Amino acid sequence: MKEYDVLIVGAGPAGMFAAHELATLGEGKLRVGIIEKGYFAHQRKCPLQEPKVGKCTYCEPCHIIYGVGGAGTLSSGLINLRPDVGGDLHELVGSWEKAWELIEYVDQVFLKFGAPPDTLHEPDPEATKEIEKRAAKVGAKFVPIRQRHIGTDNSVKVIDNMTKFLQERGVDFIVGTTAIDVDKINSRFVVKTNKGEFTSKLLLLAPGRGGADWFVKVSRKLGVELEPGPLDVGVRVEVPAAVMEDVIKVEVDPKIIIYTKTFDDKVRTFCTNHRGFVVKELYDDGTVGVNGHAYLSKKSDNTNFAFLVTINLTDPMEDTIEYGKNIAKLATRLGGGNPLVQRLIDLESGRRSTWERIKRGIVRPTLREVTPGDISMAYPYRVITNILEGLKSLDYIIPGVFSPHTLLYAPEIKYYSMKARVDRNMETVVDGLYAAGDGAGLSRGINVAAATGVIAGRAMAERLL
Repeated sequence: MKEYDVLIVGAGPAGMFAAHELATLGEGKLRVGIIEKGYFAHQRKCPLQEPKVGKCTYCEPCHIIYGVGGAGTLSSGLINLRPDVGGDLHELVGSWEKAWELIEYVDQVFLKFGAPPDTLHEPDPEATKEIEKRAAKVGAKFVPIRQRHIGTDNSVKVIDNMTKFLQERGVDFIVGTTAIDVDKINSRFVVKTNKGEFTSKLLLLAPGRGGADWFVKVSRKLGVELEPGPLDVGVRVEVPAAVMEDVIKVEVDPKIIIYTKTFDDKVRTFCTNHRGFVVKELYDDGTVGVNGHAYLSKKSDNTNFAFLVTINLTDPMEDTIEYGKNIAKLATRLGGGNPLVQRLIDLESGRRSTWERIKRGIVRPTLREVTPGDISMAYPYRVITNILEGLKSLDYIIPGVFSPHTLLYAPEIKYYSMKARVDRNMETVVDGLYAAGDGAGLSRGINVAAATGVIAGRAMAERLL
């Protein structure tokens, strides 16, 4: 049993930034260990994206979801520089000014480890006003955001640089290791893994979205107070790059929020990958999902983005993760183990897509390991209605989105854990147990996840030093 001052479960943005604070403030004096199910960033290569393979080989664990840097490392590498996008950081810290300081600090750390300084995008005020006007006419909201686009290829380099920095200051990366359970014995935490047990004075749980259900299970066992969190269910939309050109010039990852007519539900755009690629994700329970990647060095003729419906559940079913998993299982079954793809015109007409119909369209799918089908067979009527109504409204803002040729991929589900109740230091009601990031329900993106890690890391360093 190896002993540490601090153990961190999860090497995503929250875990990495917490370790950065501990290593920097502790000047190498603190014994810090990070338990990560996946592997180092440079070892994370999806066979589906490799030219010599070109298909999913069902890696265990999935390199896209797990590994040092988190799920965002192999995504578009885009950092939203606002505290109220990707979470509600200002509410967590109780101050809008402090929240902004944390976001600026996160950006500086990324720059420190090699994020390209010339990739900061500032929305043009005049162009922003024009989009805001169009959005307002259909009851939508366009959110202007400063964004840094690191790119998937550069993200790996940045995370590797950060990893080297931490290792040089004594941080142990315990990779390829699955955290199974956690106990608290005589004021010390014991983390049981598939490679033995590790113990520490303080513990940070930051397992990311892939570990959201594990976080809930462990938290309930330890007595952490939880409250219901949301679930995002939607599709990955793929259109010709030309359709998105004008709005991309204003904002690399445009954030548009729409409330639908029939149900008054929130639908939003998320994770836009201009001239990017749709990718397949494989989860531990055997379900599949889709996501998007954007590279600085490799381009496609298409642009993809997530279009997500926010779902909140109340008594008697509060577990949004279970609800989302059931949808994902049905979609996976219908796709024969692959994601579903459907033309927008086919979804609207109530018929399944076929390869013949897709080939007649002008959009060539960038993800080929998919099954043409009918997404409405897997998704609830309410979600389908929200998607169709939302896309019609979005078409007024971005003409050409609601086209017969537009491709929709499913399932695109963002799992956020039930939210841990924490204080201003990210500490739970269990003494010495901290929580941070998406997996703890405290963020919904790289920026805020990293910031919650910074807060927890500083608090743990101050406590130990």
